[in-house]
Amino acid sequence: MKTFYTADHHLHHSGMELSFGRIVETFEKPERAEIVLRRVREVGLGPVLEPAAYDRPAIERIHTPDYLDFLQNVFAEWRAAGRDGEVWPYSWRHRSMPMIDAPPSGLDARLSYYSFDMAGSITETTWQAAKRAADTALAGADAVLAGERTAFSLCRPPGHHAGRDFFGGYCYLNNAAIAAQRFLDNGHARVAIFDVDYHHGNGTQEIFYDRDDVLLASLHGDPDFEFPFHLGYARERGAGKGEGHNLNYPLPAGTAWPEWLAAFEDAHARIRAYAPTALVISLGVDTFKEDPISQFRLESKHFSAIGRRIADFGLPTLFVMEGGYAVEALGVNAVNVLQGFEGV
Repeated sequence: MKTFYTADHHLHHSGMELSFGRIVETFEKPERAEIVLRRVREVGLGPVLEPAAYDRPAIERIHTPDYLDFLQNVFAEWRAAGRDGEVWPYSWRHRSMPMIDAPPSGLDARLSYYSFDMAGSITETTWQAAKRAADTALAGADAVLAGERTAFSLCRPPGHHAGRDFFGGYCYLNNAAIAAQRFLDNGHARVAIFDVDYHHGNGTQEIFYDRDDVLLASLHGDPDFEFPFHLGYARERGAGKGEGHNLNYPLPAGTAWPEWLAAFEDAHARIRAYAPTALVISLGVDTFKEDPISQFRLESKHFSAIGRRIADFGLPTLFVMEGGYAVEALGVNAVNVLQGFEGV
């Protein structure tokens, strides 16, 4: 299995975040990707390749041009306003406030418009890191399009919380969505995205909610108690042409392997019934029992079983790295999925 990775992910590091009333070291840190990469090499999974640099139109297939301009330029604008440190939003629209149909002109108002939380900041080089993560996803998709059975895009920062024109949850560009669109633009009529991250992929849902050429199935913590809240309920099934193409499996805190597997198998059957011609896995391993910001109870051995069942689809498959914050076990758990897929 080819792994696509770039050290350019180090260009993004927020450093800190607000967690339950305390300022703490961010859980989404550069060492995450390095731990997974080290394990890829330890087990001899396959070659590790630097992704090419792609032109922005490949990303504009998913994200709006105004949002991409914002990501590219907001740090310089922040500095020009005489501000030090990293770029942080600090307010968001409440349900009582009317929607607006165009970005506001003020800097802080636009930060609110283009974000939904303050899990991660924008640094001087966040855009470059996020762009290279998208390149990593595109390179993996292109490898599969060229005939590889599977590939692993070791993306960082992750992406499934990013929508067409907003960031949050450590995510700036939606790598899995960009890869899925790449498949659609190059001969595939239907693509499934299977999101096994602990947190709901709200950005991926927003992007494809009214489309029938992508089926999204997501297993995640119930939004009544778990980030990103507000979205991810089973009743959210898509809209318009997308009705029935958005499958959410919200699960309670403390969910262990038997209950998680039951939801996985139901999603597996419904993906198979959709008959996609390519599969994108949003690979989060924060379902692990020791993950510091998650509340499921999966063990390392279970990730191998997940990989084996994903292989049973028999589809061209791209794995795109998302979450996982128990750093000591992160490499083992992520690579267990990939080795399980390979039958190791």
